[in-house]
Amino acid sequence: MSEATKPPGGSEKEQPHFSARVPEKVARGVYSSAQVVIDGPKDVMLDFLMGLTRPYSVVARVIMVPQTLTEFANALERNIDLYVQQYGQPQAPPQPANPNRPTLEEIYENFKLPEDMMAGTYTQAVLIGHSATEFVFDFFSNFPPNPAVGARVYLPAGIAPRFLNTLKQTLARYQQRFGNNQSGGEQTPPT
Repeated sequence: MSEATKPPGGSEKEQPHFSARVPEKVARGVYSSAQVVIDGPKDVMLDFLMGLTRPYSVVARVIMVPQTLTEFANALERNIDLYVQQYGQPQAPPQPANPNRPTLEEIYENFKLPEDMMAGTYTQAVLIGHSATEFVFDFFSNFPPNPAVGARVYLPAGIAPRFLNTLKQTLARYQQRFGNNQSGGEQTPPT
């Protein structure tokens, strides 16, 4: 889930080659200045928002099971640690002085959700990379005949730690509400 890194001890371990098809419509990726994470008993939805241009819009919607969210949060945490080692602490953008956090209803009243994005993109794994200014997430599925990237999202480096904190809070809330059932809710026998 993370870019190849050197293991402790300094020698680089040979990583197996991985490739995924990147459809033209997702190859350029989208830029996200805010995120909304909503969890349920079987899956988690990540909406990546863009509030710099008008109309405000949801630029990517990604759906994953809680186990994938756990792996994503762990990989993002490792990538942020690597970022800090290489570039120092990311500079968080100033937060507006707004003591009242908007509700989900208020957010979705102001952000346009394109119809072709309503169902979201299902993902089984995430590849993460970063530069001095941004993080990039390639959300992909590994269905036959070969893996394909369903969404590519760029995040400013300064908001990556806050996004990681949101993912961790979501996982903690999920554990409280649904227990340790990371496979996505209780199985019900077919009727």
